Amino acid sequence: MARTYPLEKVRNFGIVAHVDAGKTTTSERILFYTGMSHKIGEVHDGQTITDWMDQERERGITITAAAISCGWVKTGEEKTPENTYNFNIIDTPGHIDFTSEVKRSMRVLDGAIVVFDGVAGVEPQSETNWRYADEAHVPRLCFINKLDRTGASFERSYKSILDRLSKKAVRLQIPIGEEGDHEGVVDLLEMKAYYFEGNVGENVVEKEVPENLKADAETFRGELIERIVENDEELMNEYLEGNEIPIEKLKALLRKAVIANEIFPVFAGSALKNKGVQTVLNGVVDYLPSPVEVPPARGTDPKTEEPITREASDDAPFSALVFKLQTDPFVGQLSFFRVYSGTISAGSYVYNAITGSKERVGRIVRLQADKREEVKEVYTGEIAAAVGMKEAKIGHTLCDEANPIILEEMVFPQPVVSLRIEPKTKADQEKMGLALNKLADEDPTFRVSSDPETMETIISGMGELHLDIIVDRMKREFSVEANVGAPQVAYRETIEGTSDVENKYIKQTGGRGQYGHVKLRLKPLEPIAEDEKLPKNVKRDDHFEFINNIKGGVIPAEYIPAVEKGIREAMERGIVAGYPMVDISVELYDGSYHDVDSSEVAFKIAASQAFQDGAKKARPALLEPIMKVEVTVPEKFMGDITGNLNSKRGSVESIEDRGELKVINAKVPLSEMFGYATGLRSMTEGRGNSIMEFDHYAVVPANVAQEIISKRS
Repeated sequence: MARTYPLEKVRNFGIVAHVDAGKTTTSERILFYTGMSHKIGEVHDGQTITDWMDQERERGITITAAAISCGWVKTGEEKTPENTYNFNIIDTPGHIDFTSEVKRSMRVLDGAIVVFDGVAGVEPQSETNWRYADEAHVPRLCFINKLDRTGASFERSYKSILDRLSKKAVRLQIPIGEEGDHEGVVDLLEMKAYYFEGNVGENVVEKEVPENLKADAETFRGELIERIVENDEELMNEYLEGNEIPIEKLKALLRKAVIANEIFPVFAGSALKNKGVQTVLNGVVDYLPSPVEVPPARGTDPKTEEPITREASDDAPFSALVFKLQTDPFVGQLSFFRVYSGTISAGSYVYNAITGSKERVGRIVRLQADKREEVKEVYTGEIAAAVGMKEAKIGHTLCDEANPIILEEMVFPQPVVSLRIEPKTKADQEKMGLALNKLADEDPTFRVSSDPETMETIISGMGELHLDIIVDRMKREFSVEANVGAPQVAYRETIEGTSDVENKYIKQTGGRGQYGHVKLRLKPLEPIAEDEKLPKNVKRDDHFEFINNIKGGVIPAEYIPAVEKGIREAMERGIVAGYPMVDISVELYDGSYHDVDSSEVAFKIAASQAFQDGAKKARPALLEPIMKVEVTVPEKFMGDITGNLNSKRGSVESIEDRGELKVINAKVPLSEMFGYATGLRSMTEGRGNSIMEFDHYAVVPANVAQEIISKRS
């Protein structure tokens, strides 16, 4: 079956924002205006399409990224197949506890609409999402939403984007009125006013720019055109000579600049009041890239480890990336994937380049949030889900066996909060392990482990809400009742100094003995530049570096992996308080072996013991997660709140004005922040709000470390 629309008319984009900026409301309008739904669902009614989980509808927040496919015809154009653009949209969560959903979605998207609250402007999760988009080189449109709210200010929100995110943002629209007077938007490029009439703003009416806005619109249009022509010398000269540049040329150059991440156009509106969403969708068509306009997918050849690329073409060898797993009660496991090249048919076999195995793709479905449409074939640039794949995990590459490729992997943040969990009954015990494993497969920031001393099950995640949702999902989706302990901080250990150690493991038992001898150098792991290439003898992952500097075969090559394995196992249980060790570089530089008695086990034990001795000598230290906290309070409570944050070992970094409120930005250890939201409400008569996200790990002060160590022992 051939493709029914050109690849140039595909747009893969995400909708990202801080929690409560109106992202899901915007998604619902998009579904309605594109004809995918026949009524608009509202978050406050629990009737949205993209927030389909029970927990999402009850709490009014997005928890899991929802994928939607729909078609869009630009405003004013005739609805024909030739004029229709195919949108694959991912509505992502805004809460920091579900940040991995945003990160993995960014990996497979070609563009994004970043939604901002017209009152609050840039908020902490806006910054995190922007950083993820920068890392993935994703072009963006900005949409300042909620301009109908009391206290809304387009200019203040726009300034916060320039100050906190990027100087490359530029107004493409300005609002017609704000707060209760918000009526529509002015397009600065076309110098037209757009009003949204009808019961749900479905009729976009073009009018002249209101007299009271003409002067501002002319000024801002001049700024916009200057920013556009900066990207082309010829047009720049024309502009400086005073020539009027045609709109088509300006739009084409703006598109080029947006795709190159040189300009981020800013739109205005109010999704709840049905204003401005259609013009943003026109902006997606005009300025965000199709799959053929982004750089080819990069990866490595699994056999030679040489870098290779895949062009976005149906005729190229098949390659796709699995970016999400979801357990469906009716069809089993769904594996979401983005096709970067080639095509895939239902019933065909695909090669998993990570596991080296082949799997049959029985059925393929295109997603409309929780509803599914079965399809026979998926083409380049599309997002779909395969039903019933057994071995595919998040980050795995599916490809053509004759042309294997491993696409660039996704890296996820480490969990910072842990809970002890136990099943309520014996029947629950059997089901709990299965449920936890399935949930861990779905969510790369959720980890399951067991305490080797107490044999209790420990679950770890990005925050209290994250783990609360996990336990709730176990109960609803897997019928597992569980008792949960109090939240615990995921501490880590590291070294601050260096050491040089030697260890011989010798054991004689009458028959064949054991002999392993290693010399190691330990030092803190230094960060490296993104473009710095590591030597072949160095293996590095996020928090550990292993350097093999054995010369002349003093330790045979077959024993080197055992040495590395021994060190990694020793790092799992630290020497200060038994927490995992991170950010350590270990160099194996000498040793010896015995022709008969040496074995992998002997070298593994020798390396493990040597590492423990070396870590004790290298100034071991306990690390704790430090959170970036933003507290919004009325001015009269500011002194109490800053004093309270200081008492929690926090450091206040800045205090800003946001309308009538004060915004306090601070860094505070996570261990001091459990239950903070409740305490804040009581201190501020219920008028204070706080937002918290992980920032970095830092060394625990000696007196606090002693307390933690004594509790552990």
